[in-house]
Amino acid sequence: MRRPALRILFIENHEVFSSVVKDKFLAAHNVRVVSTLRDARLELAAEQFDLILLDDDLDDGRGEELIAELAPTDRPMIIGVSAYDDLNADLIRAGADAACGKLRFSQIDSLIRSLQN
Repeated sequence: MRRPALRILFIENHEVFSSVVKDKFLAAHNVRVVSTLRDARLELAAEQFDLILLDDDLDDGRGEELIAELAPTDRPMIIGVSAYDDLNADLIRAGADAACGKLRFSQIDSLIRSLQN
């Protein structure tokens, strides 16, 4: 049985990486990409998402800041997507549900499925 497409907010400031990820690994989903915390806040205020993919090192702050602003019980799933294990660990400590390093992004679909169960 095919799973329904998720509405994903992908917060990533590396345009080439986000484009490849969107086309190669998340093509079955509805993905909105933004590059700043400011734009992420605007999107979250305007629309509901099922999942947030969140880098920790953004041009206007750290992804951890956004996690702290979201209510822990009424928010989308959050997956940290930093290239650095220590930054992914920071996102987990801040409240992200999981993390997927950029070099292991081929595993993102199975990680998303595991969070949905």
